Amino acid sequence: MASDNTSKPKPILITFDVDGTLIRAVGSNANKWHKDAFAFAMHEVFSIDTNIDVIKHHGSTDQLVLADVLKHHGFEETEIWRKMDELKSAMVSFAEEHKADAGLGLEILPGVEKLLQTLSERENIIVALVTGNLEPIAWRKMDTLGIKKYFTEKNNNFIGGFGSDHTERSELIKFAAQRSAEAFDLNVSEMHKPGAVFKERAHFGDTPNDVTAALDGGAIAIALETGVFSGDELQKHFTVPIRCHLLKDLTDTDAVLHACGLPEASEL
Repeated sequence: MASDNTSKPKPILITFDVDGTLIRAVGSNANKWHKDAFAFAMHEVFSIDTNIDVIKHHGSTDQLVLADVLKHHGFEETEIWRKMDELKSAMVSFAEEHKADAGLGLEILPGVEKLLQTLSERENIIVALVTGNLEPIAWRKMDTLGIKKYFTEKNNNFIGGFGSDHTERSELIKFAAQRSAEAFDLNVSEMHKPGAVFKERAHFGDTPNDVTAALDGGAIAIALETGVFSGDELQKHFTVPIRCHLLKDLTDTDAVLHACGLPEASEL
């Protein structure tokens, strides 16, 4: 994408949550690699044997999951956050050492690969991740399941906002927008003016936190009934209904494109 952006239509930034949105955990080893990374880190840094299922963690970010599990076991919050960098490093070290297990208990959700391929083939569409996963863990999942190739790459870097960047999802939406603008030499100083940098931004997620984050971060919220939350539960968070859409899943590519404000295949 050239630095003179007047010659092309403004890009559209489309971001995806990972767990429950693009992929799902299945079987007795559901999401085992990621969960084991959490367990290893907490044992390594705090000498405690535990797992993340002692708390409700759907829609959270990896740093908050670590903090909430440790608080559940009585550790002081100040001590937890003082050692958060150690915890993150331990998670990533474990994940890389056991990367052959990254796909264990995971599968791509229906319609995902077709949608990502369709988006990746369209000019002026930036496809990125916004996920609570730590960045190396998120991309390892995408690579292992064979769908990393559909995400936008610039100068050998893939774009997104991750749980390693911040604890709050709305900030991750902003990280993805900022990085996209920087990668494609867009006007970062105009970032907070609607329509000034991107024609539009859309975020897909399966939890209420995804909906809230999308709206707070300046994106259209496209909520999916592919996780543990019902459509009714998701719609309770549609505080700006005109900027919210509810889809059962991603199997109807044309319906997804329409929700993003993109022309359907038949319209091209």
